Order: sequence, then structure tokens, then C-alpha cells
Amino acid sequence: MTSTPESVVPSTPGPDRPSGLFEALAAASVRDPAGLREVYEQPGDHARRKQVDRIHEVARQLIACSSLVFLASADADGRCDVSPRGGPAGLVSVLDEFTLAIPDATGNKRLDTLHNIVGTGRIGLLFVVPGRDTTLRVNGRACVSTDPRLLEQLTAVGKPPRSAIVVAVEEVFAHCPKAFLRASAWKPENWLAQDAQPSSAEVTLSHLADPALTVEAIERNEREALLYRYE
Repeated sequence: MTSTPESVVPSTPGPDRPSGLFEALAAASVRDPAGLREVYEQPGDHARRKQVDRIHEVARQLIACSSLVFLASADADGRCDVSPRGGPAGLVSVLDEFTLAIPDATGNKRLDTLHNIVGTGRIGLLFVVPGRDTTLRVNGRACVSTDPRLLEQLTAVGKPPRSAIVVAVEEVFAHCPKAFLRASAWKPENWLAQDAQPSSAEVTLSHLADPALTVEAIERNEREALLYRYE
């Protein structure tokens, strides 16, 4: 069992955390693959055969175009997490047809994804190209490397990172674009107005519930963090 990241305590049900609604729905939920197939028909032949076990040339080209990748991981107890990584196009390096390397940019130092990888050695990736609906999913084994010979090659974030996530590719397949199309993800005319949603500073303030903090102070800290990040 992996240790809990420093200063991070997973949420657990308690007296002030009602779970009755979930428990009621879970009691009557689908419990096995046969139950799923009572709801959904079998996938088509193309869907079954679109998965490969390596980074072929077209997949390599798509990864080189991607400036945004989502990392899915879980700890040894099965608690899941998804974290985005962004940078210039091609921030993820294809070392060979079976191996990828993702430089770890300095963040909030919680290290959620890295803790999960150290604990389970698994990862799932979703490569996104902003403005386009083509995506690529990659699943496989993973480790956290601090090998200086590798890190010196990974300068997409401006300098060698402190570590890199190395992925041993097991599954590669394109993902259906319907989610991006339904969400109008790349259509500015359909986007919400900026003031129609809580800002990141407002979300942070609501989570911290610290009377000494203000939205303005958090916004100032965010601006400074972004300034130093991109210098």
C-alpha cells in the first residue's frame, strides 16, 4: 500500500458526509460485463480492431502535434485521479515505438500523479490537439525517472525537468470525436461568458475556507505563479 502524499488527506465518509443516495443507487447498479451487455449492443468490428500495441507513424505524428495531454492514474487503493499536462506541441517525446517520456513541469508539488505511478506503475493518457477533434488514447506501464541522460533531452518546458514519467506502451487507439463535437469545445461562439462561471480563485477560496484569504489575494498569487512559470 502506498503512503499518503504529504499534507494530503483523502476524503472519507463521516457523520457530516451523507452517502445514502450513492449507496441506494449502487445497490441496484450493473455488477458484471453480462449486465452491461444487456444495456449496450456489441461493438462493431472496426471498434474491436482499432487497438494496437505500439506507437506507429501516424500516432507519432499526432503526438507531435499535441500540446495538451490528460494523465489518468490510481493509487494502490483504487482512488483515481486525472491531471492535465500542457506545453508546446510535441511536449511528450516518443523515445521509440514502445516508449514515451513526459517531462514533469513544476506544479503545486502535491505530486498526486507521481505518487500514484510509484504505487501502481500504471497510467492512461489522452492526447488532445486544441482546435481539432482527433485524439489518441495510450495505456501502459509507467515509472518516474530521474535519469539525467533522459532529462537533458526533455526541454519542452524550457529546461530539463526534475523528473519524467516514462510510459511502456501497451494499448494505443484513436478516440471518438463526438464528445468534443457535442461540447462545442472549439467553437468560441458557444463558450460561456467569462463571468458566467466561478473563477479558479473563487473555487480555491471556497475550498480553503480561510477567512484571512480574499479572492483578490489568490488572483494575485495565480498571476505571479503564471508569470514565473512562463519566464
